[in-house]
Amino acid sequence: MLQVSVAELLKKDSQLNLKTVAGKKGIKRSILSPRIQKPGLALIGNTSKLHSGRVQILGKAEITYLKSLSGPKLSQIVLKMAKARVACFVVTRDNPVPKPLVGLANKHKIPILSTPLITSIFINRVTRFLEDYLTDATTVHGVLMDVFGVGILIIGKSGIGKSECALDLIMRGHRLVADDVVEIRKKSSSTLWGMASPRLQFHMEVRGLGILNIKDLFGVAATRDRKLIEIVAEIVEWNPKHNYDRLGMDQVFYTILDVSVPYIKIPVSSGRNVSTIIEVAARNTLLKARGIDSSKMFLERLDRDLADYRQDEETETPE
Repeated sequence: MLQVSVAELLKKDSQLNLKTVAGKKGIKRSILSPRIQKPGLALIGNTSKLHSGRVQILGKAEITYLKSLSGPKLSQIVLKMAKARVACFVVTRDNPVPKPLVGLANKHKIPILSTPLITSIFINRVTRFLEDYLTDATTVHGVLMDVFGVGILIIGKSGIGKSECALDLIMRGHRLVADDVVEIRKKSSSTLWGMASPRLQFHMEVRGLGILNIKDLFGVAATRDRKLIEIVAEIVEWNPKHNYDRLGMDQVFYTILDVSVPYIKIPVSSGRNVSTIIEVAARNTLLKARGIDSSKMFLERLDRDLADYRQDEETETPE
């Protein structure tokens, strides 16, 4: 099971602005879900809907209510939550934590963290962080581009021209997501998101030129942090003996992390402009999203013409 410790949550994301208020001995507790919980019912004693391994949010209303509880009542509630194995409490807006709650958190080794962020902003940020760490992930050798808003993962053997193709696309106004090493995370049962590793972000290696910083060369509009992968395009060397798809009727898929992504194979030979083909593939994907499939429409028209031709032959009067 994928998990991240509370200690890692404290270390790895400065945007959360977290600090430890109590329960330091429990910071090795595991967070098991990116879903955040506000323990409304649990604070009145009903812990049946409380999920273990989740971050529990305490906003102003929750802190005000906890301050109103007597010592025995508060102790009983915290004990129930400790048995439910909550990951930690996060107090938003830097609200003062009641001293009795601090003592009970230390006793039961439940971390209490504090952030100056308002509840809605903190939930958005921590959810995004946890989704990155609590989802299936892999790395792929290739280039990920945003072409007309379509995420295209370009793969192929080393030296085939992936980075050169990506550079041409950038010159045409498209955006680089990742070069060489693409980190891919499965965000749901059917979607894959790609991003660059932190050390390689915005950089590209081009043989003969070395390492280029695309953000510095072309501006921030030439890059983006992450993108949904909608097409896998493999660049291969042209083989005259191989029968390549010429009609586009049979949809082929490429599987990553058990998710099937539409796949195209682009043979490279002298005179072929790969970046143009990838641009057209992106446009074609946008057309299909609108319900316009050129290959199917062509074959349907061909079938109608053949049917009309046969009908004319059957009705023709012999001499």
